Amino acid sequence: MDIVDELRAFVATAQTGSFTAAADQLGVSNRLTSKYVAALESRLGTRLLQRTTRKVGLTPSGENLLARAPALLDDFDELLSDIAEGQRSLCGTIRISAPVTLGETYVVGMIERFGAQHPELSFDLRLSDGFVDLASEGFDLAIRMGQSDMLTLKTRRLGLFRSVLVASPDYIQQFGQPASLKDLSSHNCIVDTNRSAPRRWTFMRDGVPETVDIKGRFSVNSAQGAVQLARSGLGIAYVPRFVLTQALEDGTLVPLLEAHTQTGSPLSAVYIEGRVLPRKVRALIDFAAQDIARAGIL
Repeated sequence: MDIVDELRAFVATAQTGSFTAAADQLGVSNRLTSKYVAALESRLGTRLLQRTTRKVGLTPSGENLLARAPALLDDFDELLSDIAEGQRSLCGTIRISAPVTLGETYVVGMIERFGAQHPELSFDLRLSDGFVDLASEGFDLAIRMGQSDMLTLKTRRLGLFRSVLVASPDYIQQFGQPASLKDLSSHNCIVDTNRSAPRRWTFMRDGVPETVDIKGRFSVNSAQGAVQLARSGLGIAYVPRFVLTQALEDGTLVPLLEAHTQTGSPLSAVYIEGRVLPRKVRALIDFAAQDIARAGIL
C-alpha cells in the first residue's frame, strides 16, 4: 500500500473521530479507510488509534504523528502541484480581502501591476474594514493591518506601517503647533475610530512608549476621511503614512512632533492554516512583499 494514502486515512480518521466520517471526507469506502490505518500501524509497529464501538481516539504515538503528519501531507501536495504546473502560466481567479483605505490607495494598484505580468489571471477584490471569514466567504487571502491572533490563519508579513501626526498650515497658524505630546490634549484632534483605542494615541521616543488622551469634534472611521478633515484645517490627525503621500508632497499637511514615532504595526497577507496554497496565490504574496518594499509606501 501507499504510505501517503495510509497517512491521509489516519489524519482524516483522527481529525473526524470515526472511520465513516473519514471515508466520506476521502471519498473511499469505510473498509478501505480502516485497512489503510491498520497497514500504517503495521508499518510503524505501533497502535495509533484506540477503537471503540462509537468513536476512535488517539494513542500517544497517534498524537505525535497527528501533530506532524498534516504539514507533511501539505508539503507533499504542494510539491506535486508545483511539478504538475511546471512552467504553465498562472490562471484562474484570486479572491482578496483588504481594508478600504489600504485597498483604495495601494492594493488596487498592486494587483493591477501583478495582473499585467499574468494576463490569464482574474481578480476579485473586496474592500472591508471588518475581518472577513476567509473560509466561509471563499477568499484565497486577506491583506490585513495590525496583529492577527486567529490560530486558524497563517501569516506572511509584508512590512511594517507607521502613523504620522499631521496638521494643515492654516490650523497651525490659527491654533499654534503642539510643542509636546501633552499639548495634544488641548488641541482639536480628529478621531479615527478604526484604531483599537481611538481617543488614546501612543508614540515612541527613544524606545520609550508615551500615551496621550485626545479629544476632538470630528470622529470618522476612515484614515482618508481624517486626512480630508485635517487638510480643511479642522484638527490634527494621526494616520498611516501611506495615506499621506500627496498631502505631504503638496504641503497641504505638515508633520508634527517628528521626534515621536509610532511603533511599527505589521501589514500582512493571511490565509487559511492547513490548506495547500495555490501557486498563483503564493506568487501574488511574493510580488506584494517585493512591491511594497519597492514602492516605499510604509
